[in-house]
Amino acid sequence: MTTERSSIPWSGRGWGAEPALVEARERALPRVRSVAGIGKLIGAAFALRGAVPLFCVRVLHLEPASGAAAGLAVIPALLLLLCLHSVGAASSVHGGPTRLRLRDRTATICLAAYLLFAGVSFFWSIADSPASSSVYWVALILDAATVVVLLSLYAPEAVARSLLRGYLAGALAVAALAWMMPAQADLRLGDPDYFNTNQIANICVFGIFAAQYLGRKGMHRTWIPVAALAITLLRTMSKTTLLAFVVSQGILLFRDRNIHRKTRRRILLAAAVVLMVSAGFVSAYYNVYVNTANQAETLTGRTAIWAWTVGEVPDSPWIGHGFDSMWKVMPPFGADRFQARHAENELLQQLYAYGIVGCVLFLAVYFSLFRCFRRCADPTIRPVLKVLLLFILIRGLAEAEPFDLLLPIWLLLLLESIAGDRQSITTDRSDGSPLLHGLRPAAGIPDYVSPS
Repeated sequence: MTTERSSIPWSGRGWGAEPALVEARERALPRVRSVAGIGKLIGAAFALRGAVPLFCVRVLHLEPASGAAAGLAVIPALLLLLCLHSVGAASSVHGGPTRLRLRDRTATICLAAYLLFAGVSFFWSIADSPASSSVYWVALILDAATVVVLLSLYAPEAVARSLLRGYLAGALAVAALAWMMPAQADLRLGDPDYFNTNQIANICVFGIFAAQYLGRKGMHRTWIPVAALAITLLRTMSKTTLLAFVVSQGILLFRDRNIHRKTRRRILLAAAVVLMVSAGFVSAYYNVYVNTANQAETLTGRTAIWAWTVGEVPDSPWIGHGFDSMWKVMPPFGADRFQARHAENELLQQLYAYGIVGCVLFLAVYFSLFRCFRRCADPTIRPVLKVLLLFILIRGLAEAEPFDLLLPIWLLLLLESIAGDRQSITTDRSDGSPLLHGLRPAAGIPDYVSPS
């Protein structure tokens, strides 16, 4: 049943307002504020946790194992805080969860099957230390559980705003940290052992996509964080990430009808200026890249990793080698005895770890997510969601993750929820009064209370 909206701001107490209705509305307001606080904290943690091992080892001088454990403990601690925070919260008033139709939850169902299969694969995994590897699988489950708990308490758009605002702040902090770190031997940003170039670049790109989403939802001056993160991304010189980013953003820039022609010209001009200023650094890095060993011919060692992985796949084609089955299993190679953690190609990584069965589940996740994005009811964010998926697919040609998907599981669940949510209020009222985004009229409660 559709409730008639009023141009009168609904935040007042008003003449003749039913006390029970006013109470219900006022009880709803603190819950919206609370999701902003806890959501921002969790979003920032998703962005910053990759830098925790670096801080523990380089600053606190702890053992690498302690740094890794500290990084893994961040989200479980926040999940516990979230559960304590939500005790007694009633989801029957405004800001409660959206019940999505089953067809809008197919990616979640496929993802659940994928995670279950990854867990079962420990029975045949050839991992160097199955007990240690299982901790990372549990961490994936807790990542997903954190977003699921948020979505079970609050509206998808309210969760998305708070999480992505926090993630954007965390990404900017990571960018600032990257600029303060000593440059590597090849002139790029990052620490090769504890917080490498590809990690920094990936966080910057997701921060840019978060800013683009928030900008289309009413956040002002998002060009400032976008510019800062884009310059940091260029400075990392993470080649695969840069290529995927340029292609996906180029398609968004020229195909999205929501972007004005004047804005396109400004973006292109700004990009040209940044490239001109960075020409010296890019040239210096190119000389290092083509003249150091055989990096250019082997794509920084990727061809050797691909060849070894392809040779191992036939040993267990249907169910793969199990979760985390490459670390210290693949022999080290090169003068520096490099130890690969994954196959440097997402599809090849899934095929090696989980075989044909796992690949089918993996492809089903992305295909279901693409269908969900196509059905997104909000035409302003639909293009951003599509090019984000395109970015992941291009980056997956020469990158992978040892445990997670390239599109992090927590973000995948969040994006499916906001794409499938057809009830979110995303525009301001006709009189210009602000909305609390993500609120929807609950049954029996009118959308406004007349002001006093």
